[in-house]
Amino acid sequence: MSSLDPNNHRYSAVVLLLLLLSFSVSTADDVSWTDDSNLESPGCTNKFQMVKVLNWIDGVEGDYLTGLTAQFGASLPSKADQSVRYTASIVDPLDACSNLSFKLDGRIALSIRGNCAFTEKAKHAQAAGASALLVVNDKEDLDEMGCVEKDTSLNVSIPVLMISKSSGDALNRSIVEKKNVELLLFAPDRPVVDLTAGFLLLMAVGTVVIASLWSELTDPDQANEAYSILGKEFSSGGTRKDDSEKEILDISVTGAVFFIVTASVFLLLLFYFMSSWFVWVLTIFFCIGGMQGMHNIIMAVILRKCRHLNRRSVKLPLLGTMSLMSLLVNIFCIAFAVFWFVERHTSYSWVGQDILGICLMITALQVVRLPNIKVATVLLCCAFVYDIFWVFISPLIFHESVMIVVAQGDSSSGESIPMLLRIPRFFDPWGGYDMIGFGDILFPGLLISFASRYDKIKKRVIVNGYFLWLTIGYGVGLLLTYLGLYLMDGHGQPALLYIVPCTLGLAVILGLVRGELKELWNYGIEESEESNTPDETLPEA
Repeated sequence: MSSLDPNNHRYSAVVLLLLLLSFSVSTADDVSWTDDSNLESPGCTNKFQMVKVLNWIDGVEGDYLTGLTAQFGASLPSKADQSVRYTASIVDPLDACSNLSFKLDGRIALSIRGNCAFTEKAKHAQAAGASALLVVNDKEDLDEMGCVEKDTSLNVSIPVLMISKSSGDALNRSIVEKKNVELLLFAPDRPVVDLTAGFLLLMAVGTVVIASLWSELTDPDQANEAYSILGKEFSSGGTRKDDSEKEILDISVTGAVFFIVTASVFLLLLFYFMSSWFVWVLTIFFCIGGMQGMHNIIMAVILRKCRHLNRRSVKLPLLGTMSLMSLLVNIFCIAFAVFWFVERHTSYSWVGQDILGICLMITALQVVRLPNIKVATVLLCCAFVYDIFWVFISPLIFHESVMIVVAQGDSSSGESIPMLLRIPRFFDPWGGYDMIGFGDILFPGLLISFASRYDKIKKRVIVNGYFLWLTIGYGVGLLLTYLGLYLMDGHGQPALLYIVPCTLGLAVILGLVRGELKELWNYGIEESEESNTPDETLPEA
């Protein structure tokens, strides 16, 4: 069987669509706390700050550590050159829950978590002359060190911060080994506007636009002919051919509900049985789908101008007959997917992941389509509830946000699920990634693709159509998502909470204003019913 067989990309896209639709959360891979740069005096009015801890062991600089300040005590400068380098010392007693046995004389106190209040530790360290207090947590996460609001008796004038167990153990070990450990503490400000989020927004919108206009971009003549046929033969559901090369699956109302229910079940399975091998299996499926999507896209671009390159064919064992050009492109796509799989933990792996993901989503949006606004309303409204439930409501039942936990992957092995577009925060001193789930692109992408086809079939100019306005609405929905992400201090957001009203809501409003909502709602159904109704008109006498 040739690799260009339409069933190949149809079946793979339909199978993987359930995986892709399971992930629709826009999130960040770390949580941020804002700082109060106007703080002049210590007390229980300080906000949490993320802190960088530069360290030197016997004069050799190591990788910086990350910490979190307390809600009390002095704030830290935002730049390294505004801070001072101090020697660190382990305190006695180790938990600093009672008066320290020796003076620190300006050194940084290093203590373990213990059982007493953080404010008590800070007072003992300050009384011993410490310049700052570093608390080593008993786990890898960082706990918030709070205090009683409006407590004017705190009188803690030194910075107090916490670092993780692994970071603190490394420092403790160096001090025990009689090494000279020096630390410099500062709290870089995060940019008010995350510019890399704009690049991610452009990738998401661009993917939807390219997928919607793919036929016109790759073969305008054949697309025009196909749209003419569709204008007469559009059906409401089932599998059909709308041209000689593609098999199309129109989602029905039942299919829309089935997608959401299946995606929820799959999400729960990932939540309870998340493991490295499970993520490996999903990653392999992602590579296969991305590789095939990339093959389809490259072949379509090449054959748009150079159709003669597809004439020479070769016969291969098991694979059957395929064009030489298709074989060469397949080899390139396989090599690309394998290279990404091997290098997926590197700092530049996001590039390959985004390329494979975009290719896969464009292909999926060519195969699976919405026939009318009725099905779109059922699908997107169910997805709207699905997204909100698994991000915001699921913690009340499962004690964690199921969507965010699954998006973060298996923490023990460091493996993460690749069904996300992600981009590093180039302008953020804290680094990390901005991410958006494939579901946040595919769900609205199905609606926008329908709008594009409807405008083309009805011969609408772009301003009087629906495609342009829904694309703009999608971009606005993504902007609102990142505004919510910013206002909630980096907590993962259900993007469809913002996107669905800005796309489906806009389509319904435009349909009402233009008097076309009934046609959009029943599009394809009325035509099908009319074509199936026998002509009962009696001939004239």
